[in-house]
Amino acid sequence: MRPFHFLAEAREIVDGRELAARARRAEQTGYHALVVPDHLIEQLAPIPALATIAAATERLRIAAFVFNNDLRHPAVLAQDLASLDVLSGGRLDVAIGAGWNQPEYDAIGLPFDPIRVRQARLEEAIAVLKGAFADGPFSFTGEHYTITDLDGQPKPVQRPHPPFLIGGGGRRTLELAAREAQIVGLAPRILSGQRSDPTSLTVAATAEKIEWVRAAAGERFSDLQLNVYPSTTAVSVTDHALAEARDLAAFLAGRAAVDLTAEELLESPQIFIGSIASLTDKFIRHREELGITSIMVGELGPLDPIVERLAGT
Repeated sequence: MRPFHFLAEAREIVDGRELAARARRAEQTGYHALVVPDHLIEQLAPIPALATIAAATERLRIAAFVFNNDLRHPAVLAQDLASLDVLSGGRLDVAIGAGWNQPEYDAIGLPFDPIRVRQARLEEAIAVLKGAFADGPFSFTGEHYTITDLDGQPKPVQRPHPPFLIGGGGRRTLELAAREAQIVGLAPRILSGQRSDPTSLTVAATAEKIEWVRAAAGERFSDLQLNVYPSTTAVSVTDHALAEARDLAAFLAGRAAVDLTAEELLESPQIFIGSIASLTDKFIRHREELGITSIMVGELGPLDPIVERLAGT
């Protein structure tokens, strides 16, 4: 059974000294990686933030969570990422998705294409990234990107490339992750723009996603790591979990064909409501039953006791 890898998120706008201090704290606590979101909201931009985190630590891995492919040309992103891998001594994970938050697209006049177009663009971008990371020049001709004799520089330390984390809630994106990634992010399914489908949070829906991944991955499935993260509501360490889950169930009522119960929400791999003891038990149970071992827990602090107990075990 794979050991647990816990990821924490650095979202708040702070100066370099404070970000470095938080990164060292994450490393000392036992986190596997400190990640930075990629949104056009109140947060630090991921590339300079990740460089700061890497410079302040020795073992902690770095990643976005996750890069929106539509915000950068993949050849430009490849140079940024390879530079981060060099600067960190080979501690980068390449986490990338198709983009989902329509208001950000609208705010900058970027067309929010149908999901199949965004997924196809992501698939091409991954090919460009891997081509740029590989030895020597490469060319690529697709519907969305054309590369001619580009020798991507610098080359990453990790060969043939840093691990890829590709996440999504739909079958096509998860099948792409199964073929191309080393870490598969099991995300909620997005209905439209930025609203998630509550039924995709359940254990049953997660198990179905994992079966899609298994079928598409074939023999490489045993080498994949499965990742989840808190969604729909904030992490809550509480002794009144059932009451909070009932409130959340009432809030979500009517958003899907079938309403979820409080018990279903508490058992969801992506709802982190409960005591430290109950959440610890849930993470262990989901590893045993679903094979989930990579967990992004949100901000440093609330779930640190779980990380201190389970990280690396």
